[in-house]
Amino acid sequence: MLLGDEAVALGAINAGISGVYAYPGTPATEITEFIQKDPTAAARKVRSRWCTNEKTAMEAALGMSYAGRRALVCMKHVGMNVCADAFVNSAVTGVNGGLVVVAADDPSMHSSQNEQDSRFYGKFAMVPVFEPSNQQEAYDMVTDAFVFSEEVHLPVLLRMVTRLSHSRAAVEVGEARPGKALAPSDSKGWVLLPAIAHRQYAALVGKQDTLVEKSSALAKEEGAGSLGVIACGIAYNYVKESRASVRTLKITGYPLPQERIRAFASGCDRIMVVEDGQPVVEQEVSMMLGTSVKVEGRLTGALPRTGELTPDSVAAALGCGKAPTFKPVEGLPARPPQLCPGCGHRDVFKALGEIVAEYPGARVFGDIGCYTLGALPPFKSLDSCVDMGASITMAKGAADAGVFPSIAVIGDSTFTHSGMTGLLDAVNDRSNVTVILSDNLTTAMTGGQDSAGTSRFEAICLGLGVEPEHLHVVVPVPANIGQIAETIRKEIEYDGVSVIIPRRECMQTAKRHNRK
Repeated sequence: MLLGDEAVALGAINAGISGVYAYPGTPATEITEFIQKDPTAAARKVRSRWCTNEKTAMEAALGMSYAGRRALVCMKHVGMNVCADAFVNSAVTGVNGGLVVVAADDPSMHSSQNEQDSRFYGKFAMVPVFEPSNQQEAYDMVTDAFVFSEEVHLPVLLRMVTRLSHSRAAVEVGEARPGKALAPSDSKGWVLLPAIAHRQYAALVGKQDTLVEKSSALAKEEGAGSLGVIACGIAYNYVKESRASVRTLKITGYPLPQERIRAFASGCDRIMVVEDGQPVVEQEVSMMLGTSVKVEGRLTGALPRTGELTPDSVAAALGCGKAPTFKPVEGLPARPPQLCPGCGHRDVFKALGEIVAEYPGARVFGDIGCYTLGALPPFKSLDSCVDMGASITMAKGAADAGVFPSIAVIGDSTFTHSGMTGLLDAVNDRSNVTVILSDNLTTAMTGGQDSAGTSRFEAICLGLGVEPEHLHVVVPVPANIGQIAETIRKEIEYDGVSVIIPRRECMQTAKRHNRK
C-alpha cells in the first residue's frame, strides 16, 4: 500500500538509481524521505541527502548522469522555476545515465503560491513528459522513464499532482535491479559553446518524432459515444468514476500524439478535455482541430478554471450530475493555520510587532516557511511573501526607494536556498536593511528535514561581508522578548546591513528528539 510519492520512490530504487537529489517541498517531499529510509537504498549506498535548492539538485543529478549512472530529481512545481536553467539546458546537452525529474504540481494551491503546470516546462524544453493516472502507473512509469531516457539521451519529466502524490493504493512491485556501472560520457555535446549548442539543439529537434511515437504508444482508447473525452493523468479516474457513456482517450505522455488525437476526434461530435491543472492540452487540441470539432474544458467553462478537479465537477461536466459527494458541512467555525504553541517564531513576531509600531513607515518583507503565518492574526507582521528568498532582495529594493525601516524576515533553510545572494547584494550596496534570520535548526514547514546551513549561519553572514558588530544571535523565548526588541531597535537605527539570528529548535523536531 503506497502513496503515489512512495510508488515513485520504490520504482526508482528498483530501477537501479545511484542517487536522489531534491529540496523538500509539498507534495513531493515523501519521495526522498522514502528513499532515505529504504533498506535496499541504504545497502546500495544510494545518495539521498537533501540539497540546498532545486538548481543544485538538478545540476548534481546531471553530473551523476554524465558519469553513466541513473539519477532521480524531485521537487514541487515552483521548484522547476529554480532549476529551469539547468533543466532546459540538460535537454540540449543530453544525458548519459537515465535522468528522471519529478515535478509534483499543486492544483488548488494547498501549500503553494500558484497553480503553475509543469507540463509547460516539458514542452518548453522539448523533453518527454510522463503523467501517471494512479499509483501503479507511477511505479511502472519510473522504470519506463529511465529506460526511455537512456534510449533517447534526454531527461524525462514525470508529472505528479497533489491528489496522486498523497493518496494510497495497492501496488504490485517487482525485483530491485542493480545500479549501473560508472561509464562517464565521452560526448563533446556537454560543452555548450555556441557552435556545439547549435548542433545539439538541432539533434534535440530531430528527436521530437520519436518522443511523439512514445506518447502515442502510451495513449489508451476505450468506450464509445458521440462525446469524446481526452483524459489526462489522474483526471482519467474521475471520468471513470462518473460512469458516463463516453469515448475516452487517456493521455499519459507528452508531446501530444497529434495524429492519434485527430483520428480520435474524427469519430466524435464534440471533445471535452479533462486535465488537472492548467488547460495545457485543451489549448493545444483546440488549435490542432480548429473548427472541425467543438472542444470544451476549463477554457470554455465546462470545467472549473481554477483549483483541483473532483469527481463531482467532472461528473457534472459530463452530464452525470448528482448530489455532491464533497459538499462542505455548513456552520463550522473557520480554523486557519497557526504557529505551533511554544514556537520561537511567536516570540520573534511579538518583539518585532512592538518595534514596528514605533515606526509608521516600517515595512516587513516575509518569505516562504512556517513563519509566513506571521502575516495572519494575531501578529499581522508581514507585508509580503512572494517566492523563496525574496524577503532580503525586496527589503533592499524598498530601502533603495526610501522606505525606512526596511526589514526582512527569512528562515534558515530558505536563506541557504536562495537568500544568501540577496544578502550579498545588500552588503555590496551597503543597503539600509535589517535582516531577521529565524533559525529553528530544521526545514520545519515540510516536516523537519535537515537545513543546509545549520550551525554555519554566523560564518556565512560574516563571509558575505556582514560586519561582526552588526551580527547578533538571540534566543527567542518569552523572557527574552524585551532583549530581542531592543536589538531590533538598535540595528534599525544603524545605517547599513544588520543580521539578527533568533535561534531555537522547532517545537515539532524537539518533541521527536525528546521521544527518542
